Amino acid sequence: MAEGDRLHRRWRRLTDLLAGLVVLCLVLAGAAHAFDLGERLGIAAPDPSREPAAVVPPAGLELPEPATAAAVAPPLTGGTVSSGEVRRALGRLTEDRRLGRRVAVAVAGVDGAPVYSEGPDVVTPASTLKIITSLAALAALGPQHRFATTTVLAGNEVTLVGGGDPFLEREPDPDAGYPERADLATLARRTAVALEKAGRERVRLRYDATLFTGPAGSPDWEDDYLPDDVVSPITSLWVDEGREQPGLVFRSANPAGDAALYFAERLRRAGIAVVGRPRPDAAPERARRLAEVRSAELVEVVQRILEVSDNEGAEVLARHVALATGAPASFVGGATAVREVVEGLGVPMRGARILDGSGLARGDRLPVGSLLAAMATALDPAHAELSGAVEGLPVAGFSGSLAYRFVTSADAALGRVRAKTGTLTGVHGLAGVVTGRDDSVMLFVAIADRVKPVHTLFVRDRLDQIAAALAGCACAR
Repeated sequence: MAEGDRLHRRWRRLTDLLAGLVVLCLVLAGAAHAFDLGERLGIAAPDPSREPAAVVPPAGLELPEPATAAAVAPPLTGGTVSSGEVRRALGRLTEDRRLGRRVAVAVAGVDGAPVYSEGPDVVTPASTLKIITSLAALAALGPQHRFATTTVLAGNEVTLVGGGDPFLEREPDPDAGYPERADLATLARRTAVALEKAGRERVRLRYDATLFTGPAGSPDWEDDYLPDDVVSPITSLWVDEGREQPGLVFRSANPAGDAALYFAERLRRAGIAVVGRPRPDAAPERARRLAEVRSAELVEVVQRILEVSDNEGAEVLARHVALATGAPASFVGGATAVREVVEGLGVPMRGARILDGSGLARGDRLPVGSLLAAMATALDPAHAELSGAVEGLPVAGFSGSLAYRFVTSADAALGRVRAKTGTLTGVHGLAGVVTGRDDSVMLFVAIADRVKPVHTLFVRDRLDQIAAALAGCACAR
């Protein structure tokens, strides 16, 4: 009986010890999660949602080679387009007086040479100008370029340095969709880790938004664009494109300052004491790099800007084109640089007047032939790195600004038209690429820039019908 008691006591001590070890492991796991100990100690496993290529597969796992994916659409091989067939397909679609006094319609093959043209040669482009801006950005920076937001340290001062990331967010958002976004919460955690390694637990914070210069709003925009939250002040440092809250229309009057305030709060939550309020100032020349977060590749950024007609994003891209060419990163510098870059690609720009990157300026002017030539350049196999300026366009009835277009009155275009919309009061346009029913590929521009507001819905539907007529055309010569 005594031996049984001893065994029983030993068993109880062993189970108590095991229970204590389990509790201790749970406590340590909770602390590691709450305080990011894995990242701080440099032992964190790679996050499969952010770094899938870094995840090591299980031992012994053998995967078969993936099969070649079947084509879901015919390749854009081009071919010769018949001007007569285009003319018959369009018929009298452009003759209605509700389209206004100035209706430009032009159609070309993939080489950009027009086979059909009517109306004015130069138009108010509105947001179709974003095709030109995107083409220039891809040419000047390269499709794999990424924008970095960084922190640097000098003494006990940390500087948050804006790198002109158009899609920088406050914190990771799994519902943000494509493309993946960098965020300040992650940058704060990485900065806190670097500060602890450097023995800094108490710092002052400043923020550097000097990458861009000039006014935050264009003098060529309508006076109410900034005060009425039509567009954010353009700066090289912001979160959620200068919005006060993600997804809301209300814009911050000081996007860089608000981003720095949020960053300071996230540093505090990561265990770093931040003294006082962040102040604006350029980063010291000899400051040491602490941490960074990087945007998605430029080609993905371009696709998003084109799909949803992102005005702020387009203005940021124009400034990066300016920086890449050595020009001031301002409205004037960006507009000048965009023009010079696309002209260097062989896109004719005589008669163009570019005042911004987004097309919001009513004084913008663009030859119809420039849009055709820009798209032809993007589709040229010799310039494969520029293809995103067309491949990123929204698809009729499926994505972006065309998600709800073409469905009721022009369904022949569904899935066969990729086009950039262009809309200002009195200006309505489409510019893109369409695949005819015989798989002929055509570039097209259709812009009416003297439309009475009462006819807005009619004109929009008629432009859809013009694109749909081309989609239903057997236009190969």
